[in-house]
Amino acid sequence: MYIELPSPDSPLRIGTRGSPLALAQAHETRRRLMAAFDLVEACFEIVVIKTTGDDRSMIDADRPLKEIGNKGLFTKEIEEAMLDGRIDIAVHSMKDMPVEQPEGLVLDTYLPREDVRDAFVSLARKPLEEMAAAAVIGTSSLRRKAQLLNRRGDLSVVEFRGNVQTRLKKLQDGVADATFLAMAGLRRLGMADSVPHVAVAPEAMLPAIAQGAIGIERRQDDARAEAILAAIHDLPTAQRLAAERAFLAALDGSCETPIAGLAILEGDTLWLRGEILRVDGSEALADEIRGPIAEGADMGRTLAARLLERAGAGFLPGH
Repeated sequence: MYIELPSPDSPLRIGTRGSPLALAQAHETRRRLMAAFDLVEACFEIVVIKTTGDDRSMIDADRPLKEIGNKGLFTKEIEEAMLDGRIDIAVHSMKDMPVEQPEGLVLDTYLPREDVRDAFVSLARKPLEEMAAAAVIGTSSLRRKAQLLNRRGDLSVVEFRGNVQTRLKKLQDGVADATFLAMAGLRRLGMADSVPHVAVAPEAMLPAIAQGAIGIERRQDDARAEAILAAIHDLPTAQRLAAERAFLAALDGSCETPIAGLAILEGDTLWLRGEILRVDGSEALADEIRGPIAEGADMGRTLAARLLERAGAGFLPGH
């Protein structure tokens, strides 16, 4: 099949947010495309697009995300640029992505998944278990807050937003004693050795759905972009996310819902673990399921139904 490859005169335009992590993910995408087709950097143009979620006044005010909007905060303007033809593809952190895409767009390319674990960050490099009673933990994630309060109800949780540098500065200023970051982000930024942290095993704290995964979105009718992206698509990541995102969709997951989940491939079998929590951390329900990899999405929906049946009405917002 003939593919019209990008050139310096007609580069493939890659849309992204402007945060250091978002740019690192866009650069990784560009490197993989360059290697796949033996192209020079000038064949790809990285286009930075400011989203509502990047508004500094919102970040600095430490307003909860649910008061500002939902996961579309980090994608809406980028997707509009793609529909308008200003960019050709968009690079996203998959844990920020809604389970449904706008009409005319499709998300079907994934890069190899990074470390899925959470990083517990404190200047003293203490694990969560060694934090003193009444210690203050900063996080903007409802999942992390609920999991934290469920496991350590003696701790205090405050709203805490911003990039890695902003959060470290807040720790130094005494706003909180510790916070959480994603191990994937630290590794992609080359900061895993310089940021004082302890990695949290999934068995102790199940991660967010699709944590550590990068997804690439395109226009549905763009056959050229589809063919180019196929060269860097990672099937195992896609198989894992099919199960996790089906689980999330069946729970009607949003930024207002504490949901965690992780799919692992074990030979020909997929192992999916899921957890739902009350917002205040007073109760957590967990379950798991194993089955053929090809049935991952069905398994995600089945696991969600089992947890919802156990939870009953009112456990999660909207249910």
